Amino acid sequence: MGFVLPELDNSRVEREVCSFIRGKVEEAGSRGLVIGLSGGLDSSVVACLAVKALGAHRVKALIMPDHRVTPKEDLEDAWTVASELGVEAKEVDIAPMCDAIIEGHPYRAEGNVVAAGNVRARVRMVLLYYVANVMNMLVCGTGDKSEIMIGYFTKYGDGGVDILPIGDLYKTDVRRLARHLGLPDRIASKPSSPRLWPGQTAEGELGVSYDIIDSTLYLVYERGHRPEEAASRIGVSLEVVNAIIRRVEGSRHKRTMPPFPSVSHMRAS
Repeated sequence: MGFVLPELDNSRVEREVCSFIRGKVEEAGSRGLVIGLSGGLDSSVVACLAVKALGAHRVKALIMPDHRVTPKEDLEDAWTVASELGVEAKEVDIAPMCDAIIEGHPYRAEGNVVAAGNVRARVRMVLLYYVANVMNMLVCGTGDKSEIMIGYFTKYGDGGVDILPIGDLYKTDVRRLARHLGLPDRIASKPSSPRLWPGQTAEGELGVSYDIIDSTLYLVYERGHRPEEAASRIGVSLEVVNAIIRRVEGSRHKRTMPPFPSVSHMRAS
């Protein structure tokens, strides 16, 4: 690949994100943050930054595996991160809750892995907000800029959060920041996956690497390159770049409030 995403100053990024976290928690009058800790790259980085910003006593972690889907190593990594950060963590197997929703649904569709996967994401959101309500905390999202821009998240699932501390960092940036923060290489280098169904990986599902996704997003949306120019600089086909652009354009609804008709002007004066 011919283009490499320019580096950020990770020390400055760390300070800025920590300041953002402190400011949002103070602004909300909140006691701290609750985070869904998966053992993956993004949630590990966010948990580390949250602890640096607030202290471990103001951060709670929920580890929410589905025992049929979540790899054992992810569960082990989640507990390792929580232990090393000194964060209080609780584990909840979401399988029975997901089964209750799907098996009791009048429109149940056998074998629809996407619908079932989105139930898992939304159950996790409900569990996090329960903690937030009980403990007067904010739900801390773990989505990064790459996922947000291409819509690679579940609407009202992992997209249902109060703050997104790494929402302006591409996946490539998050990997670099993980190494700056001293997280283990097995986490910094771990293939990204929402783990919504067995064997799922982000790059496998998307059909393109995050190196290419991030370079495309940066060149097209930050630097204003035409798709043809971006494709040439990255060293990929124009169709690959256009496919990424279509994901951005097709997922705008995930990044905005639901639409509604404008009728207030019809009020009698």
